[in-house]
Amino acid sequence: MTIPRFGLNRFDPRSVDAFAADVKRAEALGWDAAFQPDSQLRRRDTYVFLAAAARATERITLGTLLANPVNRHPSVTASSIATIDELAPGRVLLGWGVGDTAVRLAGLRPARVKELEDSTRLMRALLDGEAVEVGAERPARLPHARRVPIWIAAGGPRTLRMAGGVADGVFIRVGTHRANLAGSIEAIRAGAAEAGRDPASVRLGAVFHTVLVDDAARALTMAKSMAAGYYEYSPMLFDRPGLKWTGPDPEALKRDRHVWPDFHHAPDLDASGRVVDFLPSEAADAFALRGGPADIVKQLVDVLRASPAAFDYVVLHPIPNPSWPDDPDRGYTARVAREILPAVRRALGG
Repeated sequence: MTIPRFGLNRFDPRSVDAFAADVKRAEALGWDAAFQPDSQLRRRDTYVFLAAAARATERITLGTLLANPVNRHPSVTASSIATIDELAPGRVLLGWGVGDTAVRLAGLRPARVKELEDSTRLMRALLDGEAVEVGAERPARLPHARRVPIWIAAGGPRTLRMAGGVADGVFIRVGTHRANLAGSIEAIRAGAAEAGRDPASVRLGAVFHTVLVDDAARALTMAKSMAAGYYEYSPMLFDRPGLKWTGPDPEALKRDRHVWPDFHHAPDLDASGRVVDFLPSEAADAFALRGGPADIVKQLVDVLRASPAAFDYVVLHPIPNPSWPDDPDRGYTARVAREILPAVRRALGG
């Protein structure tokens, strides 16, 4: 069985130097990829962070997860990611999506699917060194073009289908349930075929929220908050697993119970999870890995073995969000690298 490359998308954000040092530590621990969200009201500049990490590392893949066409014009993003690839040749990718929290915190709306598609095509042409008609006096061209792969992060069927037609790879964000993963892969392949592409040429990745909490009851509570987060943005994700939302409207719940900005990113995930305690454990298990290291190893291996296609990347999104400075031996980055990844790789045949 193909063993995916394992990525992490949370690193020490307290300073540029701290971020670079944390990515360097992750590389030494055996992580394969380091991703950084582009969220200007929550973190320092993404591309300054990535440039510093590029200088500090030698092997690890670096990229955004995710950037969007709302906070920055796509031509700006293309220029920035091409510059990062100059610093880390061949180990950079651009994770791209509609934008959720980063956009909403700025009072803006996420991009529509057509906007995401058009911006992807624009960046692909610019990164390939092509001249692009943008309505200016002359066609636009990126003088330092580099063929950085563009991966679209998606969960909705229309976005997944579109991504299969235009992206180099797709990060699937639909939780861990086999039915949702299989449906997503089917949509990606259908979109590729419609566009005249070989469906097998579109690489696949998955983002799994990973509640690494040894207390089983607390891990379940936090995983329920993750399930609620998926539901508030994509209610249809409850359909294939046969789940039902039996509580009040999630927007009303957030307002009345002071959950902000959403269930995925609430500062207190214990509290936000208690708000949706009506959700069954099956919902938690459909949208997150949870428990101690042995629990997560088993769940992750089961998910990967059950997937109808192999993933090139698996991003383990840490829950709860790490705090810094963390214990270098007991923090999420080290625990997963030492207590989970080797066991998963062995189980998958590596």
